[in-house]
Amino acid sequence: MNILWLQSGGCGGCTMSLLCAEDPDVLTLLEGAGLEFLWHPTLSEASGAPVRHLLEDLRMGHAPLDILCVEGSVLRGPNGTGRFHMLSGTGRSMLDWVRDLAPRAAHVVAVGTCATYGGITSAGENPSDAVGLQYDGAHPGGALAAGFRSRAGLPVINVAGCPTHPDWVTETLLMIAAGEMHAEALDPYARPRFYADHLVHHACPKNEFYEYKASATRLSEMGCMMEHLGCIGTQAVGDCNIRGWNGGSSCTRAGYPCINCTAPEFEEPGHGFSETPKFAGIPLGLPSDMPKAWFMALASLSKAATPPRIAANARADRIVVPPSVKGPK
Repeated sequence: MNILWLQSGGCGGCTMSLLCAEDPDVLTLLEGAGLEFLWHPTLSEASGAPVRHLLEDLRMGHAPLDILCVEGSVLRGPNGTGRFHMLSGTGRSMLDWVRDLAPRAAHVVAVGTCATYGGITSAGENPSDAVGLQYDGAHPGGALAAGFRSRAGLPVINVAGCPTHPDWVTETLLMIAAGEMHAEALDPYARPRFYADHLVHHACPKNEFYEYKASATRLSEMGCMMEHLGCIGTQAVGDCNIRGWNGGSSCTRAGYPCINCTAPEFEEPGHGFSETPKFAGIPLGLPSDMPKAWFMALASLSKAATPPRIAANARADRIVVPPSVKGPK
């Protein structure tokens, strides 16, 4: 199967993340699955006329297109023309190319939250009218219509993340190559369920502090960051703390709160990323599936039962009180 990869309105960070795929590297992995790039603007040597001819052949249906990957949001401005972002040398906007090529592709994959929902590129007043391929924020309908389906009968597959995990991209492509990507494999926002059925909270190293509501007050401290520092890993989908990044790390493992970058409209939470909005001292964003009354009761009991070791370590930047050593019975 072949892959055409286009980079639209974004920072290129998802390609940089993809290159961090390890054991094996991304090119070896894809080759082993029978996947090859027709063209990738960063990884391919071809440019100029050969690429223009390739794109035109694909647009006209003279050559098959198995997988269209788009990284970065699509700019619809000004006034729906898309001419804020012209695909260099073609005389046509990226918006036009996406709309022409997507129906030709057996599968369409949006790589990263900019491509899926608009992401950082769409933040603020969004003067370029940046949108995702099939979503405008949380609302269906972006560069492509809400009812768009690829030749395989699927909506755009939204591999959300800012940047997206390299394994999320490669596993999606491998599932497509193996014929295992079906509608049932996608969640309500069309994210692959192999990672979207998990929460970032799962396997977070701060879970002991979370259980006792032993909270950090500064980013350098070891405690749970939900209560004061804006962490919403209990609501955010992603297996970031299960499969890890770059050898095993993650945002929360590195001491920074989860900002829910796999979700539409994460870029404008209405407050600082490292701040927890509260009402009467209670965080407004509660863990998934937990009623407010339950959380209040649990938090009160947990704080009252916090062991001194956990309370002391939560406000420190390293372990100051080690676990007690249990002797044999």
